[in-house]
Amino acid sequence: MILLDDVTLTYPDGDSRVTAVDHATLEGRPGLVTGITGPSGSGKSSLLALAATLVRPNSGRVVVDGVDATRLTAAGRTALRRERIGIVFQQPQLLPALTAREQLRVMAELGGRGRRVRRAAVRGRVDELLDAVGLGGQAVRRPAHLSGGQRQRVAIARALVHEPRVLLVDEPTSALDSARGAEIMTLISRLTHDLGTATLLVTHDLVHAGALDETVEVVDGRAALVGARARG
Repeated sequence: MILLDDVTLTYPDGDSRVTAVDHATLEGRPGLVTGITGPSGSGKSSLLALAATLVRPNSGRVVVDGVDATRLTAAGRTALRRERIGIVFQQPQLLPALTAREQLRVMAELGGRGRRVRRAAVRGRVDELLDAVGLGGQAVRRPAHLSGGQRQRVAIARALVHEPRVLLVDEPTSALDSARGAEIMTLISRLTHDLGTATLLVTHDLVHAGALDETVEVVDGRAALVGARARG
């Protein structure tokens, strides 16, 4: 679960401050994809940055899997991201020299206490995740030999390699055609439901709204639930 509870975020602008997020409350629940929509400049990216604990709110709480991130030190927030949050950026940001399998395996080498004892388990999940995103036969290919949609699938698998409780996704279809975009949205929806992650997904493209369980609209830094669908 992730909860942004009455968060406000402002940025300096000369002698004054600009309010990017204005007393917004947003909850992402396990096994559900919550879409964050709204016009450009409305505060969507700022909300995602708060959820990722990359920036600290001026007021309010950001609670990730029961942990209040606003009470943590910078090192504590880094550890929280590493252990409990998976992030899929707008661009896949893969390392050109590494194969699809190596993109995931390198995550096992990141630092942190207790990491060494988990490396074998993480490596064991790599091929399983590549299969789950439909890339079992592409494990030894490097990014230059993968399509845009395949690169995005690798990025999704990489974000899930440590079994995060929260998945944050930023505009995953922006660089894809409609067919590939639909495939990626369907994939994120399926993995969210199967793995029980709480997924927050920023999108401007409501063509793929059918893959969202809930939709939150952000306008002038404020968030409001505008749609939810029952799952049978």
